[in-house]
Parts: sequence; C-alpha cells; structure tokens
Amino acid sequence: MKLSCLQENLNRGLGLVGRAAAARTTLPITNNVLIASDQGRLKLVATNLEMAISCWLGTKIEEEGAITIPAKLLTEFVASLPNDKIDIKLAPKGKAIELRCARFEARISGADAKDFPPIPRVDDGITAKVDFNAFKQAISQVVFAAASDESRPVLTGVNVEFEGKTLTLAAADGFRLAVYKLPLALSIAEKITAIIPSKTLMELSRLMTDSDDPVEIRVNAAKTQILFKLKDIEVVSQLVQGNFPQYNQLIPQSFNTKAIVDVAQFRGATKTASIFARDGSGIVRLIITPGESEVTPGKLSISARSEEIGEDTGEVDAVVEGTEAKIAFNSKYLIDVLSVLKETSVAVEVTTPSSPGVFRPVGSDSYLHVIMPMFVQWG
Repeated sequence: MKLSCLQENLNRGLGLVGRAAAARTTLPITNNVLIASDQGRLKLVATNLEMAISCWLGTKIEEEGAITIPAKLLTEFVASLPNDKIDIKLAPKGKAIELRCARFEARISGADAKDFPPIPRVDDGITAKVDFNAFKQAISQVVFAAASDESRPVLTGVNVEFEGKTLTLAAADGFRLAVYKLPLALSIAEKITAIIPSKTLMELSRLMTDSDDPVEIRVNAAKTQILFKLKDIEVVSQLVQGNFPQYNQLIPQSFNTKAIVDVAQFRGATKTASIFARDGSGIVRLIITPGESEVTPGKLSISARSEEIGEDTGEVDAVVEGTEAKIAFNSKYLIDVLSVLKETSVAVEVTTPSSPGVFRPVGSDSYLHVIMPMFVQWG
C-alpha cells in the first residue's frame, strides 16, 4: 500500500470512525482502525462488534493494500501533524506503516487486515430513504428518552416502524415516551419494525453534518442488522432483539386541561425550579390556571420546594383550555423535552394529577412526548 492524502481529511476521517473502536475488549484488534485502498479511495473502518463505521476519503493511491493500526495512537499522531500532505506506505514486511508529513515521520506497528472482523453486509430486506434534516431532528427528539438501565434491553433501543410512506421512531424508559413520525421518500410495501440501539443513533447523529442527500436505511430480512448510508459514510449496527411495548396505550386520548406556553419561558422557569428540586426528589409542580375572562391570559405556575433549602415559584403566561389543573413531574424529564423542541410554543395536556402529561409542539403533528406524573401532597 502506498498513498498520499491531506492531513485535514485523514484527521477528519479518523475522528468520524474512531468512536466505534472498542475501548475495552477481549478481541484486541477491535482497538485498531482498518486502513485500506478501495476503488481509488482510502477506506477507514472501526468496529466494536456491535456497530461499525466506515468512511471513504479522496486519496491519491499508488499501490493497493490494507492494514490495521491502533486507532487511538494513529488518531492522536495525525491530529498533531501540520495541515499538509501525508504520505503513507506499508513497511517492507507489511506489519507496520510509515508516515511522512512535512518534517515529521513515524513508523507505527499494526496487524494484518485479514484478522480484522468482517463487517456485516446488509443487502437483503427493505431499503428506505428519508430526508437528512428531518431524520436528524427525529433522532434528537427521541433518543434521550431511551433507557440507560440494561435490565430491560428492548427499552435501551429506539423502536422504528416502517409502514407505507411513514417512519415512526419511539423511545421509552418506563417514565416517559417520545414518538416522532416523518415521511419516507418511497412507500414501503410491508410493515417492518426493528429496535435500534440508542448508542448507534447517538453516534449516527454525531456523524450527520450538513447534507442535502437523503439518508438510506436498510434492514436485513432476518432483522438482525441495520445499515445507514450517508455521503461517504456507512454505519452498520446490530439490532436489539425482542418486542417493544405497545406504547400507543400509554398516550392519553383526551384531556381536561390544555395550556399553550412559550417553550423558552417554560424551560427557563423549570431550570430555576430544578435548583430547589434537587433536594426534593427532583419534583417540580405545575399549576395551570385559566384566565378570568376571554381577554385575560391564563398562567402556568412552576414551583419546587425543599424542607432544607426553601422553595421557588415562577409563572409564565398561558392560553388555557379547560379547568384548573395540578400535576407534578421530574424536573430532569421536563427540561429534557423542553430543550429539544424547535418550535416556539408547546401544548401541555393534563387529565388528572395521577395521569400522564402530554407535550405537543404547536404547529407540528410530527412529535409528542408523554411524561408520567410524580405523586405529591397538594396541601
């Protein structure tokens, strides 16, 4: 192998794939990144056996070849080099690479590319295409609601459902539920569901910088692997096996009170209340009060109290439909959803203090978020 490329490009490519390299592993070669020539371009691949990221870079290739090199060492070395041309070639016995850049040169030992784990091919099954920006927004508004506790593996993933011309993403951790619907570029003939590890979608979101090209998604027929194709980047991931809960049953179909409030004001008041909620089990209390007349705005009161440090109350204007309502939530869950909304206003729907609260951005039918209430004494 003999090639040359720009330091800037190689540094970016290693940064893209490097996060997939295994940090702790019983298979040492997964600490390495695969470097290979591939049809006139340089291909970089890293995997932790659950997920693999591949990236292609424009390169001048003089001799074909492949090798694996410790990912952390190579990434740190390339990042330290000046923004200049890098020449890379295999050392005579093929167990190391030699790099030259400006007045720097190095020799880094590696391992045979044949020993690198094969990356699964996802050729059969279904193929779908989805708008780049819509998919990135869907990930950001859903993935944080997945469980981090491994006791129920299906809840650590995001459930995806391909049906007709709609893709639905849903995540739940037992205390909250996020659901996002977005259109597919082409209709899917049969309904397909799968559970994607939330870590995979977080990495994919990190890789999704600006692009006008749609994201191609493939799920294999056995529903064990999923492939995401971006421009010059591919992510292959195992799927979580199991059945996701029937989450539609958790979404209240009606409400007694609905309040439309400004997202930024609501988020600010909740963050202030959360300071006092830290010593009070994270509980934030909401009281929705209708206006006294048609011209008087209603209000949403956000408060928290702690026996040790005191209490806080903030108010924001609200357009209220229905009767007065009281409900309490975990402050973290409230801040999480209010921090990902793109719209300026959100509708809060409440049935009773012991029923789930529903949050819907005003002006969008794509997203809804459900939070289970916390039980408090309303004295």
